[in-house]
Amino acid sequence: MSRRPLAPPPLALPRTRLSRQQGRLALGTLLALLVLAGGLAVAWWLISQPPRVERRAPPPPVPPLVEAVTVTPRAAAPDLHGFGRALAEREAHLASRVAGRLEAFAPDVLPGRLVAAGAPLAQLDDADLRLALREAEAALAQAEAALAMEQGEQQRALAEYQSFGRELPAERRALVLREPQLRSAQAEVERARAARDRARLDLERATLIAPWDGMVQARLLGEGSEVGSGTELVHLVDVSRFWVQASLPGEALAWLTPAGTDAPGSAVTLTSRGWPAGSERRGELLSVLPALEENGLQAQLLIAVEDPLALEPENRGEPSLRLGDVVRLDFQAGERDDLVALPAAALRPGDEVWVLDEEERLRRRTVSVLHRDDRQVLVAEGLEAGERVILSPLGQPREGMALRTAPTPDERPAGAAPTEARP
Repeated sequence: MSRRPLAPPPLALPRTRLSRQQGRLALGTLLALLVLAGGLAVAWWLISQPPRVERRAPPPPVPPLVEAVTVTPRAAAPDLHGFGRALAEREAHLASRVAGRLEAFAPDVLPGRLVAAGAPLAQLDDADLRLALREAEAALAQAEAALAMEQGEQQRALAEYQSFGRELPAERRALVLREPQLRSAQAEVERARAARDRARLDLERATLIAPWDGMVQARLLGEGSEVGSGTELVHLVDVSRFWVQASLPGEALAWLTPAGTDAPGSAVTLTSRGWPAGSERRGELLSVLPALEENGLQAQLLIAVEDPLALEPENRGEPSLRLGDVVRLDFQAGERDDLVALPAAALRPGDEVWVLDEEERLRRRTVSVLHRDDRQVLVAEGLEAGERVILSPLGQPREGMALRTAPTPDERPAGAAPTEARP
């Protein structure tokens, strides 16, 4: 069996080389410790010294942007409007003044038909009335005959008295001359004549006559009905003029003028949803009623509308105003000079407005308001010409706060946004 030769033992390093390697390891460790200590020192310094921020003054706040209008006193009037219902100025329930059977209505007596004044409307059976008239005429003839006979007796008595040749006292002479009998006969004639006239009048009343021009609203009974004195037969309405009753606040009356005996009232324009677009009628303020409206305690006004059904030639083509129609009324109020008309948004609670002074600062101003509505406010005192009144709302308005004003549409450049401030 053969043996493998053994490897030679490693060579031993020299002592100088070993000491050199150990020195290098110690130096590296020292440098690492120095770097770690320096990093820790820098970190501690950064933590102990926070960054310093340079403080600057905040920019001034931008004043709110508002819209304003310039005060220009002028003649102005409020917009007064309301709603009203059409009423008949004159209507009548025509009744029979005699008893009888209703024979027939006149051919034109139909609801919605016009009838002229004096036209017959209905006819009652007049046979009994004709007989009563003949009896009255006969009684009158008999009374007249009795009067003639008594007048003959008086002439005979007068002749006898004159032949007697003696003067009697006045009382006895009246008896001798049959003066009481003569007066009684004359009274009977007058009574018979009145009875004849009454019977003739009853016969005329058997025909119901229209008292004025109007339109038949309704026939209240049928033909053949038995009617008594006072039974209503026809409902007639005067269509020459209607009334419209409306309500307005009491302060509005100061701007309106009712019609007088020699002066017309304030003009009124009537419109209705049921009329064609753009159609309107004209009316006139007739009077102010003495009683207030029960619900709203407003003043009640009466407006007159001539020819409401547009029957006259000059009104042909106009819309018809029917009884019961509800219409809108626009009143033409009288203007007053030196008033300031402002949009409704300019008035603040307590009759106050906000005014911009020359330095663009807010100033509060109390004004005297004559009229206010949803669209405008009329101011009589408290503002001067040329002042600017603020329209825009402000969250926290303060006396003297700075503001910016937006240009008006005339001053705004073409294409500029509405909120662009004045330069």
